[in-house]
Amino acid sequence: MSKDQKPIANLSRRDFITGLAVSAAAAGAGIAALSPLINAEDVPSIDDFLQQHYQRLTSDEKKAIFSRLEKEISETYGVAATVNDPQPLDGVVYGYALNIGRCIGCRKCVYGCMKENNLSRNPQVQYIRVLKMKKEGQGIDLETSIHDYPQEEAGDPNYYYMPVQCQQCSSPPCVKVCPVKATWQEKDGIVVVDYNWCIGCRYCEAACPYHARRFNFAKPRVSSEELNPDMAYLSNRPRYMGVIEKCTFCLQRTRTGRYPACAEVCPTGARKFGDLNDPESEVRKIIEKERVYILKQDLGTIPKFYYVFAK
Repeated sequence: MSKDQKPIANLSRRDFITGLAVSAAAAGAGIAALSPLINAEDVPSIDDFLQQHYQRLTSDEKKAIFSRLEKEISETYGVAATVNDPQPLDGVVYGYALNIGRCIGCRKCVYGCMKENNLSRNPQVQYIRVLKMKKEGQGIDLETSIHDYPQEEAGDPNYYYMPVQCQQCSSPPCVKVCPVKATWQEKDGIVVVDYNWCIGCRYCEAACPYHARRFNFAKPRVSSEELNPDMAYLSNRPRYMGVIEKCTFCLQRTRTGRYPACAEVCPTGARKFGDLNDPESEVRKIIEKERVYILKQDLGTIPKFYYVFAK
Protein backbone atom coordinates (compact mmCIF):
# COMPACT_ATOMS: atom_id res chain seq x y z
CA MET A 1 0.00 0.00 0.00
CA SER A 2 1.43 3.40 -0.96
CA LYS A 3 1.39 6.39 1.39
CA ASP A 4 -1.41 7.93 -0.69
CA GLN A 5 -3.71 4.95 -0.21
CA LYS A 6 -6.14 4.89 2.70
CA PRO A 7 -6.70 1.74 4.76
CA ILE A 8 -10.26 0.51 4.25
CA ALA A 9 -11.03 1.13 7.94
CA ASN A 10 -10.32 4.85 7.50
CA LEU A 11 -12.41 5.33 4.39
CA SER A 12 -15.53 7.42 4.74
CA ARG A 13 -18.78 6.12 3.28
CA ARG A 14 -18.63 8.78 0.57
CA ASP A 15 -15.01 7.92 -0.34
CA PHE A 16 -15.93 4.27 -0.62
CA ILE A 17 -19.05 4.82 -2.73
CA THR A 18 -17.28 7.30 -5.00
CA GLY A 19 -14.53 4.75 -5.58
CA LEU A 20 -17.14 2.10 -6.25
CA ALA A 21 -18.87 4.35 -8.77
CA VAL A 22 -15.63 5.11 -10.60
CA SER A 23 -14.85 1.39 -10.76
CA ALA A 24 -18.33 0.73 -12.13
CA ALA A 25 -17.83 3.36 -14.79
CA ALA A 26 -14.52 1.82 -15.80
CA ALA A 27 -16.21 -1.56 -16.00
CA GLY A 28 -18.92 -0.19 -18.27
CA ALA A 29 -21.78 -0.04 -15.75
CA GLY A 30 -21.73 3.74 -15.81
CA ILE A 31 -21.16 6.24 -13.02
CA ALA A 32 -24.71 7.54 -13.46
CA ALA A 33 -26.06 4.31 -12.03
CA LEU A 34 -24.32 4.92 -8.70
CA SER A 35 -24.52 8.72 -8.63
CA PRO A 36 -27.53 8.87 -6.25
CA LEU A 37 -25.37 7.27 -3.56
CA ILE A 38 -22.37 9.57 -3.85
CA ASN A 39 -23.86 12.43 -1.83
CA ALA A 40 -26.18 10.30 0.29
CA GLU A 41 -26.12 10.87 4.03
CA ASP A 42 -27.84 7.60 4.91
CA VAL A 43 -26.39 4.63 3.08
CA PRO A 44 -25.12 1.23 4.21
CA SER A 45 -21.85 1.29 6.09
CA ILE A 46 -18.60 0.03 4.59
CA ASP A 47 -19.06 -3.19 6.53
CA ASP A 48 -22.45 -3.58 4.88
CA PHE A 49 -20.99 -3.00 1.43
CA LEU A 50 -18.26 -5.54 2.03
CA GLN A 51 -20.71 -8.07 3.46
CA GLN A 52 -21.02 -11.30 1.50
CA HIS A 53 -24.11 -11.81 -0.61
CA TYR A 54 -26.95 -12.53 1.79
CA GLN A 55 -27.65 -15.97 0.36
CA ARG A 56 -24.08 -17.05 1.15
CA LEU A 57 -24.05 -15.95 4.79
CA THR A 58 -24.03 -18.52 7.58
CA SER A 59 -26.67 -18.53 10.31
CA ASP A 60 -24.18 -17.09 12.80
CA GLU A 61 -23.16 -14.33 10.40
CA LYS A 62 -26.81 -13.43 9.88
CA LYS A 63 -27.45 -13.30 13.62
CA ALA A 64 -24.55 -10.89 14.03
CA ILE A 65 -25.94 -8.67 11.28
CA PHE A 66 -29.43 -8.73 12.82
CA SER A 67 -27.96 -7.77 16.19
CA ARG A 68 -26.12 -4.84 14.63
CA LEU A 69 -29.26 -3.68 12.84
CA GLU A 70 -31.33 -3.90 16.02
CA LYS A 71 -28.75 -1.76 17.81
CA GLU A 72 -28.75 0.82 14.98
CA ILE A 73 -32.57 0.96 15.01
CA SER A 74 -32.61 1.41 18.77
CA GLU A 75 -30.09 4.26 18.55
CA THR A 76 -31.88 5.95 15.64
CA TYR A 77 -35.52 5.54 16.63
CA GLY A 78 -35.42 4.78 20.35
CA VAL A 79 -37.45 1.64 19.63
CA ALA A 80 -36.63 -1.93 20.63
CA ALA A 81 -37.03 -3.68 17.27
CA THR A 82 -36.60 -7.34 16.40
CA VAL A 83 -35.04 -8.26 13.04
CA ASN A 84 -35.77 -11.82 11.92
CA ASP A 85 -35.23 -13.98 8.86
CA PRO A 86 -38.40 -16.06 8.31
CA GLN A 87 -37.70 -18.73 5.72
CA PRO A 88 -39.95 -19.92 2.87
CA LEU A 89 -42.20 -22.80 3.89
CA ASP A 90 -41.56 -26.10 2.15
CA GLY A 91 -43.84 -26.73 -0.82
CA VAL A 92 -45.62 -23.39 -0.52
CA VAL A 93 -45.95 -20.91 -3.41
CA TYR A 94 -47.92 -17.80 -2.58
CA GLY A 95 -50.52 -16.23 -4.83
CA TYR A 96 -53.05 -13.42 -4.70
CA ALA A 97 -56.54 -13.02 -6.13
CA LEU A 98 -58.19 -9.62 -6.21
CA ASN A 99 -61.89 -9.16 -6.98
CA ILE A 100 -62.29 -5.94 -8.95
CA GLY A 101 -66.07 -6.26 -8.60
CA ARG A 102 -65.75 -5.81 -4.83
CA CYS A 103 -62.97 -3.21 -4.59
CA ILE A 104 -64.36 0.23 -3.67
CA GLY A 105 -61.10 2.14 -4.05
CA CYS A 106 -60.92 3.14 -0.38
CA ARG A 107 -57.13 2.66 -0.37
CA LYS A 108 -57.09 1.12 3.10
CA CYS A 109 -54.77 -1.48 1.57
CA VAL A 110 -52.34 1.28 0.60
CA TYR A 111 -52.09 2.69 4.10
CA GLY A 112 -52.19 -0.68 5.84
CA CYS A 113 -49.18 -1.64 3.72
CA MET A 114 -47.36 1.57 4.60
CA LYS A 115 -47.89 1.00 8.32
CA GLU A 116 -46.85 -2.65 8.28
CA ASN A 117 -43.82 -2.25 6.03
CA ASN A 118 -42.33 0.93 7.49
CA LEU A 119 -42.68 2.83 4.23
CA SER A 120 -41.35 6.37 4.21
CA ARG A 121 -43.89 9.04 5.20
CA ASN A 122 -41.74 11.94 4.06
CA PRO A 123 -41.18 11.64 1.18
CA GLN A 124 -44.17 9.31 0.97
CA VAL A 125 -43.58 5.89 -0.57
CA GLN A 126 -46.39 3.51 -1.49
CA TYR A 127 -46.18 -0.02 -2.90
CA ILE A 128 -49.84 -0.15 -4.01
CA ARG A 129 -51.47 2.06 -6.63
CA VAL A 130 -55.26 1.94 -6.91
CA LEU A 131 -56.34 2.66 -10.49
CA LYS A 132 -59.72 4.27 -11.05
CA MET A 133 -61.34 3.41 -14.40
CA LYS A 134 -64.74 4.33 -15.82
CA LYS A 135 -67.09 1.41 -16.47
CA GLU A 136 -67.63 1.06 -20.20
CA GLY A 137 -69.24 -1.99 -21.76
CA GLN A 138 -67.74 -5.28 -20.63
CA GLY A 139 -64.17 -4.20 -20.07
CA ILE A 140 -61.82 -1.72 -18.47
CA ASP A 141 -59.43 0.75 -20.03
CA LEU A 142 -56.09 0.87 -18.24
CA GLU A 143 -54.81 3.56 -20.58
CA THR A 144 -57.30 6.13 -19.23
CA SER A 145 -56.99 5.15 -15.56
CA ILE A 146 -55.91 7.54 -12.79
CA HIS A 147 -54.49 6.74 -9.37
CA ASP A 148 -54.40 10.14 -7.66
CA TYR A 149 -58.15 10.68 -7.30
CA PRO A 150 -59.47 12.49 -4.16
CA GLN A 151 -60.68 10.30 -1.32
CA GLU A 152 -64.28 11.45 -1.78
CA GLU A 153 -64.25 9.93 -5.28
CA ALA A 154 -63.83 6.41 -3.89
CA GLY A 155 -66.81 4.08 -4.02
CA ASP A 156 -68.30 5.61 -7.18
CA PRO A 157 -70.57 2.93 -8.78
CA ASN A 158 -69.72 4.26 -12.24
CA TYR A 159 -66.07 3.26 -11.88
CA TYR A 160 -63.93 0.18 -11.35
CA TYR A 161 -61.05 0.32 -8.90
CA MET A 162 -58.05 -1.90 -9.50
CA PRO A 163 -55.13 -2.02 -7.03
CA VAL A 164 -51.77 -2.79 -8.67
CA GLN A 165 -48.61 -3.84 -6.82
CA CYS A 166 -45.74 -6.27 -7.31
CA GLN A 167 -47.11 -9.20 -9.27
CA GLN A 168 -44.47 -11.61 -7.90
CA CYS A 169 -43.82 -12.86 -11.42
CA SER A 170 -42.68 -16.44 -12.01
CA SER A 171 -40.33 -15.06 -14.65
CA PRO A 172 -39.41 -11.66 -13.17
CA PRO A 173 -37.62 -9.31 -15.58
CA CYS A 174 -36.41 -7.22 -12.63
CA VAL A 175 -34.28 -10.11 -11.38
CA LYS A 176 -32.77 -10.74 -14.79
CA VAL A 177 -31.40 -7.21 -15.22
CA CYS A 178 -29.84 -6.67 -11.78
CA PRO A 179 -26.06 -6.40 -12.39
CA VAL A 180 -25.11 -7.34 -8.82
CA LYS A 181 -27.85 -9.90 -8.05
CA ALA A 182 -29.25 -7.80 -5.21
CA THR A 183 -32.74 -9.04 -6.06
CA TRP A 184 -33.84 -12.64 -6.49
CA GLN A 185 -36.82 -14.97 -6.30
CA GLU A 186 -37.22 -17.21 -3.27
CA LYS A 187 -38.67 -20.72 -3.48
CA ASP A 188 -42.11 -19.56 -2.29
CA GLY A 189 -42.27 -17.22 -5.29
CA ILE A 190 -41.59 -13.97 -3.44
CA VAL A 191 -39.12 -11.63 -5.12
CA VAL A 192 -36.92 -9.91 -2.55
CA VAL A 193 -34.26 -7.18 -2.41
CA ASP A 194 -31.19 -6.99 -0.19
CA TYR A 195 -30.96 -3.26 0.58
CA ASN A 196 -27.32 -3.60 1.63
CA TRP A 197 -26.34 -5.20 -1.66
CA CYS A 198 -28.35 -2.86 -3.93
CA ILE A 199 -26.22 -0.26 -5.74
CA GLY A 200 -29.16 1.91 -6.78
CA CYS A 201 -28.72 1.53 -10.54
CA ARG A 202 -32.53 1.31 -11.02
CA TYR A 203 -32.28 -1.19 -13.88
CA CYS A 204 -34.89 -3.36 -12.12
CA GLU A 205 -37.24 -0.40 -11.80
CA ALA A 206 -37.01 0.22 -15.54
CA ALA A 207 -37.50 -3.47 -16.35
CA CYS A 208 -40.66 -3.91 -14.26
CA PRO A 209 -43.74 -3.53 -16.53
CA TYR A 210 -46.02 -2.99 -13.50
CA HIS A 211 -44.33 0.06 -11.98
CA ALA A 212 -43.96 -1.95 -8.77
CA ARG A 213 -40.51 -0.88 -7.54
CA ARG A 214 -39.67 2.28 -5.62
CA PHE A 215 -36.34 4.09 -5.55
CA ASN A 216 -35.38 6.17 -2.53
CA PHE A 217 -34.18 9.47 -3.92
CA ALA A 218 -34.17 10.84 -0.37
CA LYS A 219 -33.65 9.35 3.05
CA PRO A 220 -36.83 7.42 3.99
CA ARG A 221 -38.43 8.85 7.11
CA VAL A 222 -40.71 7.11 9.59
CA SER A 223 -41.37 8.50 13.05
CA SER A 224 -40.54 6.46 16.13
CA GLU A 225 -44.25 6.38 17.00
CA GLU A 226 -45.14 4.91 13.59
CA LEU A 227 -42.30 2.41 13.30
CA ASN A 228 -43.38 -1.25 13.21
CA PRO A 229 -40.76 -3.03 15.38
CA ASP A 230 -41.55 -6.52 14.04
CA MET A 231 -39.10 -6.64 11.14
CA ALA A 232 -37.51 -9.03 8.68
CA TYR A 233 -34.17 -8.49 6.97
CA LEU A 234 -35.56 -8.95 3.45
CA SER A 235 -38.77 -6.95 3.89
CA ASN A 236 -39.72 -4.18 6.29
CA ARG A 237 -36.53 -3.17 8.08
CA PRO A 238 -35.56 0.51 7.60
CA ARG A 239 -34.25 1.28 4.13
CA TYR A 240 -31.51 3.63 2.96
CA MET A 241 -31.34 6.52 0.56
CA GLY A 242 -30.30 5.36 -2.90
CA VAL A 243 -31.75 1.85 -2.84
CA ILE A 244 -34.73 0.07 -4.39
CA GLU A 245 -37.58 -1.45 -2.38
CA LYS A 246 -40.79 -3.31 -3.22
CA CYS A 247 -43.72 -5.38 -1.98
CA THR A 248 -42.74 -8.77 -0.55
CA PHE A 249 -46.26 -10.07 0.20
CA CYS A 250 -45.43 -9.04 3.81
CA LEU A 251 -43.14 -12.06 4.17
CA GLN A 252 -42.58 -11.16 7.83
CA ARG A 253 -46.25 -12.04 8.28
CA THR A 254 -47.09 -14.59 5.61
CA ARG A 255 -44.20 -16.94 6.37
CA THR A 256 -45.50 -17.18 9.94
CA GLY A 257 -49.08 -18.01 8.99
CA ARG A 258 -50.62 -14.55 8.79
CA TYR A 259 -52.23 -12.65 5.92
CA PRO A 260 -50.53 -9.71 4.20
CA ALA A 261 -51.51 -6.40 5.79
CA CYS A 262 -53.35 -5.28 2.63
CA ALA A 263 -55.58 -8.37 2.70
CA GLU A 264 -56.23 -8.08 6.43
CA VAL A 265 -57.46 -4.47 6.28
CA CYS A 266 -59.64 -4.78 3.15
CA PRO A 267 -63.23 -3.95 4.28
CA THR A 268 -64.99 -5.70 1.38
CA GLY A 269 -63.14 -9.02 1.18
CA ALA A 270 -61.87 -8.16 -2.30
CA ARG A 271 -58.41 -9.56 -1.52
CA LYS A 272 -57.66 -13.27 -1.15
CA PHE A 273 -54.23 -14.70 -0.42
CA GLY A 274 -52.91 -18.22 -0.04
CA ASP A 275 -50.87 -21.17 -1.23
CA LEU A 276 -51.23 -21.87 -4.94
CA ASN A 277 -50.01 -25.42 -4.37
CA ASP A 278 -52.83 -26.20 -1.94
CA PRO A 279 -55.96 -27.33 -3.82
CA GLU A 280 -58.06 -26.46 -0.76
CA SER A 281 -56.80 -22.88 -0.42
CA GLU A 282 -59.26 -20.10 -1.16
CA VAL A 283 -57.04 -18.45 -3.73
CA ARG A 284 -56.56 -21.75 -5.61
CA LYS A 285 -60.33 -22.36 -5.73
CA ILE A 286 -60.94 -18.85 -7.05
CA ILE A 287 -58.44 -19.34 -9.86
CA GLU A 288 -60.00 -22.67 -10.81
CA LYS A 289 -63.65 -21.61 -10.66
CA GLU A 290 -63.79 -17.92 -11.58
CA ARG A 291 -62.96 -15.98 -14.73
CA VAL A 292 -59.53 -14.62 -13.86
CA TYR A 293 -56.88 -12.74 -15.80
CA ILE A 294 -53.37 -11.43 -15.27
CA LEU A 295 -51.91 -8.09 -16.23
CA LYS A 296 -49.91 -7.90 -19.44
CA GLN A 297 -49.92 -11.65 -19.99
CA ASP A 298 -48.38 -11.19 -23.43
CA LEU A 299 -45.06 -10.22 -21.80
CA GLY A 300 -44.49 -13.72 -20.44
CA THR A 301 -43.76 -12.57 -16.87
CA ILE A 302 -46.33 -15.08 -15.51
CA PRO A 303 -47.61 -13.13 -12.49
CA LYS A 304 -48.91 -14.85 -9.38
CA PHE A 305 -51.32 -11.97 -8.83
CA TYR A 306 -54.73 -12.69 -10.38
CA TYR A 307 -57.69 -10.39 -11.03
CA VAL A 308 -61.30 -11.55 -11.06
CA PHE A 309 -64.69 -9.98 -11.79
CA ALA A 310 -67.27 -11.46 -9.41
CA LYS A 311 -70.06 -10.26 -7.14
